[in-house]
Amino acid sequence: MMQEWRNGRMDMPPTINPPTPPGVQPTSPPPGLPLDMPSRGPVDNIEALGTTNVPSTDQSNIYCISVIGQVEGHVVLPPQNKTTKYEHLIPQLVAVEQNQSVEGVLIVLNTVGGDVEAGLALAEMISTLSKPTVTLVLGGGHSIGVPIAVASDYSFIADTATMTIHPIRLTGLVIGVPQSFEYLEKMQERVIRFVTAHSQVTEDKFRELMLKTGELARDIGTTVVGPDAVKYGLIDEIGGLAQAIRKLNEMIASAKSKNGSEVLQ
Repeated sequence: MMQEWRNGRMDMPPTINPPTPPGVQPTSPPPGLPLDMPSRGPVDNIEALGTTNVPSTDQSNIYCISVIGQVEGHVVLPPQNKTTKYEHLIPQLVAVEQNQSVEGVLIVLNTVGGDVEAGLALAEMISTLSKPTVTLVLGGGHSIGVPIAVASDYSFIADTATMTIHPIRLTGLVIGVPQSFEYLEKMQERVIRFVTAHSQVTEDKFRELMLKTGELARDIGTTVVGPDAVKYGLIDEIGGLAQAIRKLNEMIASAKSKNGSEVLQ
């Protein structure tokens, strides 16, 4: 590399940028942004800060939220685990409620469960949104994913998707005193009460599925496949992405007509 002294300083040879591949338009940073500072999008904000601005829907009036992997709660899971951090979803739900351009919310689940209180907090927030909400279970909506799946106004499950219903379990050190088991029972009652209040399943049937023996090799509980989830009343309908979006659009149109009639009155 050749260097040359000019006016008391050493000049480096100019950097040669690689040629742009055919058919690819060259990109340039937004006006006013330094060349060495890339623009930060909503996904980068969520990953770096755990929050986001009011969701930008561009040309869509539907905002999509995904719950995948394991619901991470008060304890940080190992980096090799695929997780959904509940502190990342809470500000998104708050922003959705405040954004006037968002008219409906689609929640897509493929989760193995996770932290009970974190999952229940997400379910409680979804159930209290004023805008139409639809959940879609793809692959699986297990454990604490069940309350999240039933928290919306209407729910779908894929024909081959499954939901595992089992009692609450604790990890780590458990003090063997009656108070510990009473606390566990109260937490389990919270989950049962929420699920039965936001779906068509009866409390007796849900307890039967939760405490069933023999189906799970090393645990008690039941694995419910899509059609059975609808038969038991956990989920409203069998369907996929197209059916979920179609139903959500119908609910948005119904909400608009209802609001319009209230204004005329």
